[in-house]
Amino acid sequence: MTEPAGDDLGVDGELSLPPSRERGEGEVHVLGTAHVSEQSVEEVEETIAERRPDVVAVELDEGRFRQLKGETPDDIDPGDMLRGNTVFQFLAYWMLSYVQTRMGKKLGVDPGADMLAAVDSAEEHGLGVALVDRDIQLTVQRFWARLSPLRKVSMLGNLTLAVGSPIAVGAGLGLSLGLFVGFSLAMVGAGALGFASADFVAALGPGTVALAGGLVGGAIGGVVLWSLLEPWLVEWLEPLPVPNTTYVRAAVGVIVGSAAGVAVAAGGGLAFGPLSVSSDRLTGLGGFVLQAGTGVLGGALSGAALGALGGAVLATFLPEEEDLEEIDIDELTDADVVTAMMEEFRRFAPGAAEALIDERDAFIAHRLVALREAGYSVVAVVGAGHREGIEGYLADPQSLPPMESLVGEASGTSLTGYLYKAVGYLLTVGFLVFFVLLALGGASNAWLVELFVAWFVVNALLAGGLAKLAGATWPSAVVGGGVAWLTSVNPLLAPGWFAGYVELRYVDVNVSDIGRLNEIMDDETAPVSEIFARMRQVPLFRLILVAGLTNVGSMIASLVVFPLILPMLSAPIGGVDAIPGLLLDGARNGWGIVWGVVS
Repeated sequence: MTEPAGDDLGVDGELSLPPSRERGEGEVHVLGTAHVSEQSVEEVEETIAERRPDVVAVELDEGRFRQLKGETPDDIDPGDMLRGNTVFQFLAYWMLSYVQTRMGKKLGVDPGADMLAAVDSAEEHGLGVALVDRDIQLTVQRFWARLSPLRKVSMLGNLTLAVGSPIAVGAGLGLSLGLFVGFSLAMVGAGALGFASADFVAALGPGTVALAGGLVGGAIGGVVLWSLLEPWLVEWLEPLPVPNTTYVRAAVGVIVGSAAGVAVAAGGGLAFGPLSVSSDRLTGLGGFVLQAGTGVLGGALSGAALGALGGAVLATFLPEEEDLEEIDIDELTDADVVTAMMEEFRRFAPGAAEALIDERDAFIAHRLVALREAGYSVVAVVGAGHREGIEGYLADPQSLPPMESLVGEASGTSLTGYLYKAVGYLLTVGFLVFFVLLALGGASNAWLVELFVAWFVVNALLAGGLAKLAGATWPSAVVGGGVAWLTSVNPLLAPGWFAGYVELRYVDVNVSDIGRLNEIMDDETAPVSEIFARMRQVPLFRLILVAGLTNVGSMIASLVVFPLILPMLSAPIGGVDAIPGLLLDGARNGWGIVWGVVS
């Protein structure tokens, strides 16, 4: 009978098998193993057969036990996405799992074979099995919370390098960063470099630049049209001799929207209600597009080249794959070697080592002490790195920390958390004050509505568009885009978490996806593009992409795009230079109203 062991193991019924000894007279034999060692598997089987304990305790929680036995782990609760760190914790778990999988593959042993051998041997001999490890999700959450930002970046970088060669990965990361940097530099330094919006207008003429604005603006509108009419487009394209795929339907929307945008530009603009698409605005949009496009193209090419160069340099310092094959498997369970490895990890990330090693030593020891006090004879099969710590606690149970300190979710540093919340609240107040002061300063309601609509649309298009690009379902992309403007108001409300919440209503994601990802990444013959395409088919990876790119899109919209199109939006009030005056007037008028109320 397999049972999760608890603090109250002395209570009858916790394990179906009664103890063979009087209460308080049990014993625990700790067997340290290497999780990827064939020799460890044999040692586990021999020890259990020889000692015939009442209970075999294994370093597993219920979720990992079910996974080892071939059962399906529980899916992620959609509500967990709203807590914010779920995606990052899965990335950390993926990194740890991938390292173990690679070692096991090189050494010809499946990860966790020692634990599975312990369970199978116990069942073969009719012995009890106790799951004595802490829940893996709780461990990873506490592990992630105690990693410094630099260590988190380092860990994710190492995982990224596992996808392909350093040169290919470097080029891809450089290109991505170059897109952002090139766009930003184009907006700041385009005038000095001679490709500012005004330069394009002077060289090409306002009419031509307006056509460019209509083309791009129409294409964006076409994407919105596609998203709204997707179900009907499927039916309309069905009888036509064209592939009825998502990309074809998207292309139809873009083509129709672009044609409409060019027609509006050629006709001198269009007005509807308080909003208008004038020729001047299309010219401004066209200049912005040409200026930004030049920067993006230059940044992408430069970033890809520099990234590839950096990857080539990094490749010269990375160890060869063959180095792993030279490991003496006997050393993996040698106490001195394991202790040295643990100490090195502590120097690398002391807080994370505490969550991953020390706390689990204490947690497992708590449960083993409870089994021993209940009178059970126990063989505990644990990783070699935990043996010394567990045996120390078993020899001196009074030194065990309280169980309450080993469970529950950990938070990051309190100062960082307070600062993050403070910034969020300040931005919320600042956003509200900004619009209130503009209204009190005399800005028209039509312009304020237009300003807010632009804020909403820019955030929605970038966040929702990147979510869809990541593979999100339409409801997820719409929700992510719809709440993206809230991130500008309060960064604690990340749209990616909301998009992920909705995505989990349509797909099932659980830790077994990590095994599929590890198998894909182990394919050393496939090109990076194929590996990435296959990874996108795995629900967990797609969820990570959806949440991450939705947040990135909202961030770019709020910090880069909206501030840069603000001059175009401010034309009706006399340009951006008029905004400070309106804010000052609003402050004076607001103070006058307050003073009139209190006096």
